[in-house]
Amino acid sequence: MRILSAAAVMALLTAPASAQMANPNINLIPELTSKTPEEKEQDAIKDKAYKESLKKIPDAKTSSDPWGTVRTETPKAAAAPAKPKTKTGSSAQRSQ
Repeated sequence: MRILSAAAVMALLTAPASAQMANPNINLIPELTSKTPEEKEQDAIKDKAYKESLKKIPDAKTSSDPWGTVRTETPKAAAAPAKPKTKTGSSAQRSQ
């Protein structure tokens, strides 16, 4: 039984390796081909149109901070120091 399971494991491990070697003549990275003059001209026209469209985009003159109106520009002054607690009521009368 162990021999059968070992053979099955070996078959499963070698299957991906054999699948990769099935057709070694396939080139997954094609050679770089040069463009024809017409394709170069079309690319130049597309680049020119792209650059012109970028010039039409207006510059952002205001902040795009949605919380800008909520925050204050200057920090608030520090709060006055807290006064020491004084005894009031019946507990104050007992200590006197």
